[in-house]
Amino acid sequence: MPLLVKICGLSTRETLDVALEGGADMVGFVFFPPSPRHISLETARELGGRAKGRAVKVALTVDADDATIENIIETLRPDILQLHGTETTARLRDLKQKFGLPLMKALPVETAADLAPLPGYAGVADRILFDARAPKDATRPGGLGAPFDWHLLENLDLALPYMVSGGLNAENVAEAVRVTRAGGVDVSSGVERTPGVKDPELIRAFIRAARATQELMVR
Repeated sequence: MPLLVKICGLSTRETLDVALEGGADMVGFVFFPPSPRHISLETARELGGRAKGRAVKVALTVDADDATIENIIETLRPDILQLHGTETTARLRDLKQKFGLPLMKALPVETAADLAPLPGYAGVADRILFDARAPKDATRPGGLGAPFDWHLLENLDLALPYMVSGGLNAENVAEAVRVTRAGGVDVSSGVERTPGVKDPELIRAFIRAARATQELMVR
């Protein structure tokens, strides 16, 4: 299967267009005020319209309530919801029943013990995103630019499709895919000049590197 490439945390027309023209399969939009990548609903409406039919639109939320998610869905019209908080399997089941959208659950990883919840999500999530566990003093989830030990996924037996994230960039994406055998890669800070400010050249370089990785895996 083709490697899925997701560029997350897009917030401007310019960088969204670069990701789309570069061939990104998924484009992610963050709805979480503490994040420097958070966008307003007005911006989401504009960017969502530009991305429609050109890539899978992903709405990232963190323990958001139903009203917030409903507003995001009405505005962005996402193709998939990415849940990046402490959402339980029961919460995923409720969201799927209420909104009928595919769900991607982010799972923070630091040790092998962090993989224990996987069986519970198998029946309710459509995709798993493995991300680095945030530092203890962090104000938001995610690896914040740091990778986790990819070897923890080496012998993973998971029926669900999964992606890897956390500290990826054009230089290390090939190794991440080689070790994890993931079906997709997700980058945000690895294509930024400063937190929340995407760099067009870094976006292009990451997509090229990911595609080159895919070609090598096929060989």
